[in-house]
Amino acid sequence: MSLFDDAVLVLKSYEDQEELRQTYLDHLATHPDGMWKACGDGHITASALVIDPSRGQVLLTLHKKLRMWLQMGGHCEPVDETLAAAALREGTEESGIEGLTLLPGGPVRLDRHHTPCAWHLDVQYAALAPAGALEAISDESLDLRWYAYDEVADVADESVVQLLEATRARL
Repeated sequence: MSLFDDAVLVLKSYEDQEELRQTYLDHLATHPDGMWKACGDGHITASALVIDPSRGQVLLTLHKKLRMWLQMGGHCEPVDETLAAAALREGTEESGIEGLTLLPGGPVRLDRHHTPCAWHLDVQYAALAPAGALEAISDESLDLRWYAYDEVADVADESVVQLLEATRARL
């Protein structure tokens, strides 16, 4: 199965945000290249909110280009066999943490936002950090920092706050 086919199946089985979910499916139906950065009308991206429930904290990255505190994430790549694998790869690359595991149950949220390259149709997962995890800044990031749940709204935008709320509801 291709990454494209996996994305369609994941989105068809996602049971929340019906209107936005349909926007994603319509995008893929009209853009066979809709998984890739080269699709100028927008593309599916995958992200992972790295969370440590035992400490009540999330790890956010200060994105180098956007200069905003965000969850880990980005463009799908040819090595990604599934959207979940893309989210886990992005989470691992950008956090520097080995041994992340995705929270069961598939995507936590969807979020569509405009970036300098195009519209991102982000499929958002949550990744559990292993005990004693140590982060390491990647070249896509200006900083990495653990935030207590109640601090996130002070530093991040509403999409990150909503992702954290949805993740906590699933824990």
